[in-house]
Amino acid sequence: MAAVSREPGRGRVAILAGAGNLPTHVARAIRSAGEDPFIIALSAEADGDWTSFQHERIGTGDFAAVERIVRVNGIDRLILSGSVKRRPEWREIRPTWKTLARMPGVVRTLLRGGDDQVLRMVIALIEGAGARVIGAHEVAPDLVATLGALTSIEPDAASKRDIVAGREAALALGLLDVGQAAVAIGGRVIALEGVEGTDEMLARVADLRRRGRLSTSRKGVLVKFCKPGQDERADLPTIGAGTVRGLIEAGLAGVAVEAGRSLLLEREAAISAANEAGIFIAGVTRED
Repeated sequence: MAAVSREPGRGRVAILAGAGNLPTHVARAIRSAGEDPFIIALSAEADGDWTSFQHERIGTGDFAAVERIVRVNGIDRLILSGSVKRRPEWREIRPTWKTLARMPGVVRTLLRGGDDQVLRMVIALIEGAGARVIGAHEVAPDLVATLGALTSIEPDAASKRDIVAGREAALALGLLDVGQAAVAIGGRVIALEGVEGTDEMLARVADLRRRGRLSTSRKGVLVKFCKPGQDERADLPTIGAGTVRGLIEAGLAGVAVEAGRSLLLEREAAISAANEAGIFIAGVTRED
């Protein structure tokens, strides 16, 4: 394991890791920049291999363990990275003395709040433990999707109409704090992302296509945008090579993500696979 490196007078950075590839990409980016992150892996969620990093596994609701790790390891910055498929039950929450008085509000938010509400609560609890929460894009800017077509294929006129329709739907969905993505075909929204996530939504579209419920002459587009008012330190819209595979299965023409506020993982592999399949990946804005 590489030696810990940090600027004089600066504490250590940690990653609170959930499921998926994003935590691994962020950890490698931090190490490439000269620091060695501490990984706090959520035991029921994190599926990465952390053997080459100093790490500890904790329960999803174990705020006491987070506070201890922050204090013992001199952590002053923490990144929330990866997905959490299941919220902890109130019985699984391990509060600190500082958070004990806030427990009724914590439980209420976990039971009734949208994803963004929960993330804001988690951020407040972590910062109360002494670590400043920062965004993955702050330490891994190369992951951020830029404006314009990232592939050799660009959206045609039909796809641009679908992008507009999908963007409006994704932003409306975000106002409800439900999801970040929508699929539009022929200028009509045919799928919205729920708690199942983008990959399963694409699988649903693929199934509709196979059953003849969707047009075979119109391809359509996946659109992912930040929720209006979203805290950008957590849960930025993310796509990767797996998303491209989902697009191919669903028979879609491509994906449009919010430029500057979305992450593209496995960039070379994703772009190469998209080019080979004749699919576009594009960064767009709210005004395009």
